Amino acid sequence: MTKPKMIVGMHLGNGYGTHGAWRMPWVDPTSYTSFDAKVRHAQAAERGKLQFLFLPDGPSYVADVDNEPPHYNLDVMLTLAAVARATSRIGLVATGSTTFNEPFNLARQFKALDVMSHGRAGWNAVTSSGEDMAANYGKPVPPRPERYARAHESIQLVQALWGSWGRDAWVHDQASGQFAKGDEVVPINLGGEFVASRGPLYIPPSEQGQPIIFQAGGGGNGHELAGRYASGVVGATFSIEDARNQRAAIREAAERAGRDPDEVKFFAGLMTTITADKRAGLDRRMKLTEHTFAQRIPYLGQMLGLRLDPARMGEPLTQEQLAAARPSPRDPRSALALKVAREGWSLRDILAHGVIDYHPVIAGPPVEVADHMQEWFEAEAVDGFWVSPDVYDDGIDSFVDGVIPILQDRGLFHREYEGTTLRDHLGVPAQYGIDPCVSG
Repeated sequence: MTKPKMIVGMHLGNGYGTHGAWRMPWVDPTSYTSFDAKVRHAQAAERGKLQFLFLPDGPSYVADVDNEPPHYNLDVMLTLAAVARATSRIGLVATGSTTFNEPFNLARQFKALDVMSHGRAGWNAVTSSGEDMAANYGKPVPPRPERYARAHESIQLVQALWGSWGRDAWVHDQASGQFAKGDEVVPINLGGEFVASRGPLYIPPSEQGQPIIFQAGGGGNGHELAGRYASGVVGATFSIEDARNQRAAIREAAERAGRDPDEVKFFAGLMTTITADKRAGLDRRMKLTEHTFAQRIPYLGQMLGLRLDPARMGEPLTQEQLAAARPSPRDPRSALALKVAREGWSLRDILAHGVIDYHPVIAGPPVEVADHMQEWFEAEAVDGFWVSPDVYDDGIDSFVDGVIPILQDRGLFHREYEGTTLRDHLGVPAQYGIDPCVSG
């Protein structure tokens, strides 16, 4: 049998990267509004044969706009429309909330992108729980059971709308004058407790039929949603054990829904700072994030069960502190923070390791990134990764030119795209309309 290959996506955010990337001297500080910058970053990822781009979204005001840009693209659909016209293979996955969007609009936007990109679109279907987002729509945040009930209805309705234009309905026969088979473009008249639509959608199928569903929520409700509908799940996890448990829960949910669990791919987040060696990686991360260290020291102390002095940031923990330190059971990152502390690094270096970041951080040479990815993949904890480079302008190229060749030489990543659509890239079956397992 052919050795399985990992699938790799690239996080594409606000045009800069993570943390203080916008302040780096080689970065154009106006990249936040530059679609050309997003296109360049996407093209760099496609050069590395990455399978998809992943664009999160959360339309809310950034808390510290005095010092940091908003976290998200100006508009994820407009961004991917620009990227679609300048790339040819890489998948295009964007987030769209089922809580504050109507299914007909979601169906129309994502299927139009799928047609524009020749079958490369994916919809990351999520619920929204932030009060700031809800305020932008003039609505309260619905209770969690209601949010997920609406999400189930919305996904089924969107997929029904995608299938409302028959697979072979578009004739476009100039000689006979028949544009489409009208009896194969039909209303769906589908509704539930929260959403409804008459339909039909007026967009024919793409080369992959319709977009792929992704999901990014955790917990039992998120796993059930992913197992029932998703082909890709982007997760946040800090250990192989936790990743393996999350992947298993999603696969079990898929089996309960009557689906083949191999149709659902689980991707763990990974943040990269790629340099010649570990010291250079930590120094680069300091340039990016040191302005946050004074505020982070107290939280690091909570993670370790210690009272830490910001004035001693350049010193390692004392032997007495190390003996007294205990990882907090409330934060899964605490065990790693203690492990790094016991290696003798200073408080500043411990923070530079990214122990308080929202995904595992690898700062150092490309081989360390490749080793991390190989260990998790071969442990069957993931089907692949979604990678967040520290600074897009040079970090994507560093990943593509440094890490990808190592993975390819180890037989862990493909050398060429085997297909043209996102379904091809993920190895998931064709689907048009609602999954028969669900509709049945």
